[in-house]
Amino acid sequence: MAKNKTLYSVHPGVAMMQKWVVDLPAKTGRSLDEWIALVEAEGPPAEKERREWLKEKHGLGTNAAWRVAERSVGKGHEESDPEAYLQAAEEYVAAMFAGAKAGLRPTYDQLLNLAFSLGKDVKACPCKTIVPLYRERVFAEIKPATRTRIDLGLALGDLRGAGRLVENTNRPKGNRISHRIAIGSPDEIDDEVTRWLKAAYDLEAKEQR
Repeated sequence: MAKNKTLYSVHPGVAMMQKWVVDLPAKTGRSLDEWIALVEAEGPPAEKERREWLKEKHGLGTNAAWRVAERSVGKGHEESDPEAYLQAAEEYVAAMFAGAKAGLRPTYDQLLNLAFSLGKDVKACPCKTIVPLYRERVFAEIKPATRTRIDLGLALGDLRGAGRLVENTNRPKGNRISHRIAIGSPDEIDDEVTRWLKAAYDLEAKEQR
């Protein structure tokens, strides 16, 4: 368990990546460290070339080749190391709300506090461009969409949009975020936003029963 003092929780993807590392020897005949050593000793110098070399010469799949090549150049440790992930999570959020989007940080902070107020099981697990909110599964996400707007994404299933709640009609298959509400300032985090966020939180629990 990571010990960093942070608002954030370790992304579920970290555990999945840890399992991939454990399973790699059985699937490929080499551990991750052994693959990295091979790449450094015999492979080309650039990450992109290493990906192709691993696929063409050693038969690794695209995802495995990508991950090994990335690690071989010193990247991607946050994907399987909880401590490294939590450090990266803080950096992701700082970068998301830097520069032209810095004015959105108070809105983000208020939305995050609102989400945490729903229950002790709420987890925020930042990625590079969004901050997903979890119980067991994603029920919402916070995304700085433009310089002046955050989109609060919500997993509300087949519910029809109403008021400020807009349906995500073109969402990819498997994406749980079915709706969004545009929020431009802390003042716009009103009863309507609170009601829909809680509805998404409650719905996720019902889906687990």
